[in-house]
Amino acid sequence: MTPVKLYPPKPDRVYFYGTCLVDLFYPDAGLDGIRLLEREGVAVDFPQDQTCCGQPAYTSGYQDEARAVAAAQLDLFPEPWPIIVPSGSCGGMMRTHYPKLLAGTEHEARAKEVAARVYELTEFLVHVCHLKLEDHGQPEKVAMHTSCSARREMGLAETGPALLAQLDGVELVEQARASECCGFGGTFSVRHPEVSAAMVEDKTQAIEAAGAERFVTSDCGCLMNIAGRFEHQRKAVQGEHIASYLWRRTS
Repeated sequence: MTPVKLYPPKPDRVYFYGTCLVDLFYPDAGLDGIRLLEREGVAVDFPQDQTCCGQPAYTSGYQDEARAVAAAQLDLFPEPWPIIVPSGSCGGMMRTHYPKLLAGTEHEARAKEVAARVYELTEFLVHVCHLKLEDHGQPEKVAMHTSCSARREMGLAETGPALLAQLDGVELVEQARASECCGFGGTFSVRHPEVSAAMVEDKTQAIEAAGAERFVTSDCGCLMNIAGRFEHQRKAVQGEHIASYLWRRTS
């Protein structure tokens, strides 16, 4: 596996940036991510004033509003610790887009410094913690869905599967067109609901056709979209954030 950046030794302490969807819909995913880090001996600091990363405004064309939201996050991380994000989407916004969004402003230097410390959770567990897992779960066929932002903006198509591959009871099945978007895309699913619905229909059919009993993902937007479609179809395939899945099978 080729790292996408130079990775530091495992630190004693990190910041955890929870994301809106974890906060509002999947708090257990955030807590389980923190538990995974703490089990590796890494202390976790959760800044209480964190809010949205600014991506919804940014991808909808509201640049000024996105700048204001992004700038408000920068002072949450005063210590030089890594910033762990359980989402390739929010992680991609902070690491890839903050420096561009805030270029030419008083926040430019700080945005670059913060961006350099952002890691998606599975990326950090694989490349920094060198996490080794012992599986205690029952045999299960699982499909991995890697979000577009994690795959294309952060270059992290392999970290989730690498963690799942350590679980002896898990058969990781390959869905057709695994790299295709599930159709969520944040505000895309609101602005283009018919297109989004067709895309997630294709995704659920591919996961089911692969024989998966469950799918996991590192992005809660994708989780909500795909799991919601399976529920609408009254299908038995379950969805789970990878942090919760790893914690549940190894604790």
